[in-house]
Amino acid sequence: MNKSQTSTVTHFILLGFAGPWEVQITLFSLIFLVYLLTLIGNLAILCAVSWEHQLHTPMYMLLANFSFLEIWYVTCTAPNMLVIFLSKTKTMSFSGCFIQFYFFFSLGTTECFFLCVMAYDRYLAICRPLHYPSIMTGQFCGILVSLCWIIGFFVYSIPIFFISQLTFCGPNMIDHFLCDVDPLMALSCDPTPIVGHVFYSLSCLIITLTILYILGSYALVLRAVFQVRSSAGRRKAFSTCGSHLAVVSLFYGTIMVMYMSPTSGSSAVVHKIITLIYSSVTPALNPFIYSLRNKDMKYALRHVFCGTRIIHSS
Repeated sequence: MNKSQTSTVTHFILLGFAGPWEVQITLFSLIFLVYLLTLIGNLAILCAVSWEHQLHTPMYMLLANFSFLEIWYVTCTAPNMLVIFLSKTKTMSFSGCFIQFYFFFSLGTTECFFLCVMAYDRYLAICRPLHYPSIMTGQFCGILVSLCWIIGFFVYSIPIFFISQLTFCGPNMIDHFLCDVDPLMALSCDPTPIVGHVFYSLSCLIITLTILYILGSYALVLRAVFQVRSSAGRRKAFSTCGSHLAVVSLFYGTIMVMYMSPTSGSSAVVHKIITLIYSSVTPALNPFIYSLRNKDMKYALRHVFCGTRIIHSS
């Protein structure tokens, strides 16, 4: 991206987490372990859904696409974060910073839409089970997945482009481990540009609308579940939806604190920790959450890791 001609900044210095060399090595080891677990867990889900024909259903196809998204979401920040821990200069080019900025928010927005689609899938499966096969077809599922990616990558393209055109005349130090909106806007020489307000308004709108949709879908699901007379049926429905609600709670809980609460008085360390949770820790936990109480996924993952096909009754 081209910056303004009056800008003198050609690169940024990402300070990351402060501390002596021993602390940097410890943080590097922890983040590397989390990143490795994220890759292994989500790749295992991708392989399980691909190899097991019984998992070729809309619910598991959405889960596989979600795992694919999580791999890219954590990869757009974790490798550079690991380099920062070991680097003495901790520099990042101007264009590289804004490319990361764009992908970080685009992938995060796509995740919000994916969680909405997964909530819609569970609503149809539980509240309209007889119509589910005719509505949630493979073609319709593919359309929903495509829309999530297209809209997710379009929404922030214009605001981030205009932010990249702001004047950055120094200093060029970002007190963060990635290029986020707050530290970038703080380095701009332009007085309170309107593009910053547009960016925050857009973020709040997306978060609010998607979380309201998800909560509304599960309110209808819960109403339907409580009408089920069989306790076994209720347990099965709760088990099916519980993992998705856990992921929603982890992801939205942290991003709402970050982008919808008054955090202007919070320290930079708090911002870094919150960002670290939803950008690295949550993607690592999601594979465990989705497979913990799902028998079909457990069997499929055992096939992936042990190389043996398990015959079981559904």
